[in-house]
Amino acid sequence: MDDDTQVDEEGLSRLVTLFYARVREDAELGPIFNDAIADWPEHLEKLAAFWSSVMLTSGRYKGQPVPAHLKHKSRITPALFDRWLTLWAEATNEMMSPEAAAALQAKAGAGERMFENVR
Repeated sequence: MDDDTQVDEEGLSRLVTLFYARVREDAELGPIFNDAIADWPEHLEKLAAFWSSVMLTSGRYKGQPVPAHLKHKSRITPALFDRWLTLWAEATNEMMSPEAAAALQAKAGAGERMFENVR
């Protein structure tokens, strides 16, 4: 772990790439995500823009995450979302400073609460 790694555009891009490589290889999450995403390079760019907007208030993300995810809600059980959060925590802890990892994990947890409200 590199304790000097803070949240910036380059760090977020590396994090998203590593994290979703693990998601794609995960026995439980991989089939769901690989079925849903047709163009991974494009989607990774979108995800990096999303996290840039969330963490850096860059405004780069122009999508609507709730409607995009709702169409998959029947496949993402609470247990699978917990698995996603576990992988996210592992990746952020490896790649970011403890403070940055905690902030990224808190934002992901807030997203979980948002999606629970629309289930």
